[in-house]
Amino acid sequence: MIGHSCFGNDAWNLPEQRLELELLPHTESLFALSNGHIGWRGTLDEGEPHGLPGTYLNGVHELHPLPYAEAGYGYPESGQTVINVTNGKIIRLMVDDEPFDVRYGTLVSHERCLDLKSGVLRRDVVWTSPTGRTVRIRSTRLVSLTQRAIAAVRYEVEPLDGPARIVLQSELVANEELPHRHDDPRAAAMLQDPLVNDIHSIGDTRITLVHTVRHSGLRVAAAMDHTIELVTKNDGEHSDPDALGVHIEAEADLGRYTVGGVVQPGQTVRLTKFVAYGWSATRSLPAMRDQVDGALAVAMLGMGWDTLCAEQRDCLAEFWERSDVEIEGDADIQQAVRFALFQLLQSARRAEQRAIPAKGLTGSGYDGHAFWDTESFVLHVLTYVDAPSVAHALRWRHSTLPTARERAAQLGLKGCAFPWRTITGQECSAYWPAGTAAFHIDADIADAVIRYLRVTGDVEFAHKEGMELLVETARLWQSLGHMDEAGAFRIAGVTGPDEYSAIVDNNIYTNLMAQQNLLRAADVVDHHPGHAATLGASAAESAAWRKSANAMFIPYDEMRDVHPQSDGFTDHELWDFENTPPEHYPLLLRYPYFQLYRKQVVKQADLVLALHMRSDAFTLEQKQRDFDYYEPLTVRDSSLSACSQAVVAAEVGCTQLAYDYLAEAALMDIDDLERNTSDGLHLASLAGAWIALVDGFGGLRHTDDGLSFAPQLPKGWTRLCFGLVLGDGHLRVDVRPDDVEYLYSGKEPYEVRHGDTLLRLEPGTPVTRPLTPPKERPGPSQPAGRAPLRRAHDVVRATT
Repeated sequence: MIGHSCFGNDAWNLPEQRLELELLPHTESLFALSNGHIGWRGTLDEGEPHGLPGTYLNGVHELHPLPYAEAGYGYPESGQTVINVTNGKIIRLMVDDEPFDVRYGTLVSHERCLDLKSGVLRRDVVWTSPTGRTVRIRSTRLVSLTQRAIAAVRYEVEPLDGPARIVLQSELVANEELPHRHDDPRAAAMLQDPLVNDIHSIGDTRITLVHTVRHSGLRVAAAMDHTIELVTKNDGEHSDPDALGVHIEAEADLGRYTVGGVVQPGQTVRLTKFVAYGWSATRSLPAMRDQVDGALAVAMLGMGWDTLCAEQRDCLAEFWERSDVEIEGDADIQQAVRFALFQLLQSARRAEQRAIPAKGLTGSGYDGHAFWDTESFVLHVLTYVDAPSVAHALRWRHSTLPTARERAAQLGLKGCAFPWRTITGQECSAYWPAGTAAFHIDADIADAVIRYLRVTGDVEFAHKEGMELLVETARLWQSLGHMDEAGAFRIAGVTGPDEYSAIVDNNIYTNLMAQQNLLRAADVVDHHPGHAATLGASAAESAAWRKSANAMFIPYDEMRDVHPQSDGFTDHELWDFENTPPEHYPLLLRYPYFQLYRKQVVKQADLVLALHMRSDAFTLEQKQRDFDYYEPLTVRDSSLSACSQAVVAAEVGCTQLAYDYLAEAALMDIDDLERNTSDGLHLASLAGAWIALVDGFGGLRHTDDGLSFAPQLPKGWTRLCFGLVLGDGHLRVDVRPDDVEYLYSGKEPYEVRHGDTLLRLEPGTPVTRPLTPPKERPGPSQPAGRAPLRRAHDVVRATT
């Protein structure tokens, strides 16, 4: 049985039923709260013990040199690393002079719960101090989805067996000590003491700290303010808080608000803490101080705790009404997909023209960088469930175009070359074969633009950011590829999604995605010549793009009757899977890239990803043969892989295998399948849970011809229902064992395809059609020891 026994199953909550200290790094990621601007890891209120303290502001980073044994022209010179900024979560408790610490005294009970409807993390503890006094501690933590700069904590302490002297210490802490970096090269390069104090100030109940990041020069402001109450248990009366003494102090890296006094049984001391954050590369110190003070004033005086919580619930209620996924047949997957959607919403809702990192704001893994994961997986989902956040993410990419143009020129190319990994737009990958050479990121960004425009019809975005992104990425492909003597357009010397191959010719995924990019760019230039002219794009240039796209070379292995991942891939020697021990995975930590690059071994779906993303370019028979060929080669050393394998498995009739891969994507973080969730959540895999369900078992495909579906259900399921937000309209697809119902809500009729049948959906009128799932067939084998865990319906994670 997979999973951890401390987690319970609940359709709308992620409950931790008891505290297991060795799981703290894992649960800190699971219980992280964010809004896309602020990220608070789910550490304990008292700050210790902890796995990885983490308070993040999207975009705040430190610079560090990228060392090279041998210099080379065009190598990136500086790296960027997300940093742990001022921690405003900490509230320490003293009970009769004994510090509350879960490692001491007696922990009678300890429960935490991430509430997916309310958007808060709750904690309920009963603790007996070493001297024998028992208290109940309750806390509720919130990072606001509606007030971008605000996070808050409500903390309550109630003596249970006699009067107790209670002291609460609410802190703002900068430059926390962080654990040492471990050996995994994917972990963050944790920089110590990156914040230099500018000012620290105090008021009656407020403390403000402003720092400058040592090398990047970014200015970070944090402020906290408080309300304090004594509440009588029986009638809820609020006693005089003046009975409690208050002390406030601040220094360079620490602000502390202390309140204390004797609390009787039946009384609860309630501390409500509001925290505001802001940062800027240009604003002055007084401006930053005033910014966070103003945000606190709005939160405390204009709203208060109850209003903040109500706004959070209302925001999520609207989201769930339109975007929920309902499952009957597997309670764990139901919980997991809602957890996934919640985390995706948290990662992006208030990012507002900032990047969406691979880990969101849940941890420092991958140095806090954004990769192609964002556009290909995260935005893939958000386009259908929260499209405004996608517009912001794409506008952030657009804002980095000047840097991407400079990078392309440095590489001797036209258009733009977007970075493989970055925080602000500069290339931060020091390993160019897997970084700079992975040009497919340009086509992935273009694909996200195309999908967003298909779904929303956002004319303003299309004429501005959308067109420019499509034009500049098309120019990159036109200059990167070349027409051979036979009239085929080839793209040589690139790296595709599979990071166990590099510097290859005609990677099929790259070529097909570039083809789409070129064709859609040509379309927008031809349809909007006036706007195109402002970018210097002409009919002659668009005609050249069409010629290249239509001549795109797609290699094929006639002898094996399959598509090679790239030129010559199927001629490579096979990796010795049988003699690779399980502990040697992931392979990149045990074997040199030299060996990986020259063997047939696939880290993550590459050709199979092309079968998914460019489904229109392959016949069903080709998909079946290709899938059967690449499954025994794919080791899934990346969390990006399982969802696309699930999608294609479902399409080619390997239903059980698709279900197995769905479970792997959905439970990647809850069950910590890769044993690195401690570094932060895998947002792409969380997105993959939705993709495996909707693109896989829902059969969703979205092309220029519109939306199409080919629904089916895993064995034992009785229902899969999902919602798609389509511009001003909404489509609900409700799949049952024998049929599927389509219900569209909008102003005008909407057309979709059910299999090969075109349906005209009248608003408010459900249309039902029978299911016609593909003929089920046995799934191909996987490399030795790398098969996904077998999934069965109605399996619930073990609890004790």
